[in-house]
Amino acid sequence: MAELQLQLESGKTVTAPSGSKPIDLLDDGRKVGSDGVLAAVLDDQIWDLHRPLLTGGKLRFVTFEDAEGKFVFWHSAAHLMAQAIKELYPESLLAIGPPIADGFYYDIDSPHAFSQEDFPEIEKKMKEIVKRNLPLIRKELERDEALALFRKMGDSYKVEMIEDLNESLTVYEQGEFVDLCRGPHVDRTGRIKHFKLLSVAGAYWRGDEKKKMLQRLYATAYPTKEQLEEHLTRIEEAKKRDHRKLGRELDLFSFHGEAPGSAFFHPKG
Repeated sequence: MAELQLQLESGKTVTAPSGSKPIDLLDDGRKVGSDGVLAAVLDDQIWDLHRPLLTGGKLRFVTFEDAEGKFVFWHSAAHLMAQAIKELYPESLLAIGPPIADGFYYDIDSPHAFSQEDFPEIEKKMKEIVKRNLPLIRKELERDEALALFRKMGDSYKVEMIEDLNESLTVYEQGEFVDLCRGPHVDRTGRIKHFKLLSVAGAYWRGDEKKKMLQRLYATAYPTKEQLEEHLTRIEEAKKRDHRKLGRELDLFSFHGEAPGSAFFHPKG
């Protein structure tokens, strides 16, 4: 079996068999978890902790404090939310669900019109899935295999995305939930315990106004309850400082339907 040369963060170079997993090379004293290591980075590519290494290079581990760690954490949280929605509203179709600044979203095509009244039920289902502590398993599929899988699932949005590609693809499984995704992800659903759905908005599929309007559910997640609460407080403080809100409350200016987009300043403004 071929051997790989891997340079660790400590500066030490180790030799490992091809197919070794990053988690096997984790330094003593470092733990995997929401408040610990979430993923690895091989040279410039983020890598699942349990994904076999086939080439050598510089290997480091990332936490939520790193940009790559936030990407992995929020990306996995998007899958968690999507699984909860599919379990609660099985007729829903999933489009895309990427991490974004300070959280994530998922675009959903559903006959159910989502509102903030649905959020507690979705969050409750997400907590159930967290308790199951399901492993997130990465699988590589040939294009035809992936097409057959998502056609069987009736997931037309994933089928459309696959049809635009001419390469092998990856999916991630967590229990019976399967999603088309490049990854990477945390190793188990149990890593994501503190989250909050924030809002719902409309979004055209692929940003094309000629295509169907989907429902975009925004949310966020953090490793600890304290971090989540701090973030939610920042959101509320930002709302209080919103000039549109302050303008109305302080009688500085107003808007009128007769002149859309025009601000009418009052004497105090």
